[in-house]
Amino acid sequence: MNTMSDLSDFEQNLRHISEQGGEQTAKEWMQSIEVEYGRAPLIFKRMAERPEVLISHLLYKGTVTRTSAMEPKYVELISMAVGAALKCQHCTSYHMQAAAKKGATREEILEVILLAGMISNSSVLANAYRIFDEKMAKCIPCESKGMEIEKQD
Repeated sequence: MNTMSDLSDFEQNLRHISEQGGEQTAKEWMQSIEVEYGRAPLIFKRMAERPEVLISHLLYKGTVTRTSAMEPKYVELISMAVGAALKCQHCTSYHMQAAAKKGATREEILEVILLAGMISNSSVLANAYRIFDEKMAKCIPCESKGMEIEKQD
């Protein structure tokens, strides 16, 4: 990671936005995404209706991924795993395509899907068991034997 280069690229992006304006920049960036990935995610399309929202999101996303210590393929595989774990079909699909374009193999993609499923399952179990332990430690309805009625002779 070359911090000076990254900062210079970021500043260049800011100059471009300032010179071209928000609407034109958003339009250009959307076209670039469509060329690179074959389509733009729905969330980007909706954000593009408010260029300042799309631009700030893409600046943040781009900076995080560009300055990552990880190879782009792994960033996309992790993003795909998170999308799968969150049950976001479109996120999973988009990042799966991006991972493949960045060199992920079929086996790597399938392995990540398996790992995402395993972690999701573990999360469901851990959450439910914690709630069970917290709420069922003293279960009033479980301990109640009902009302005692005195017998009358």
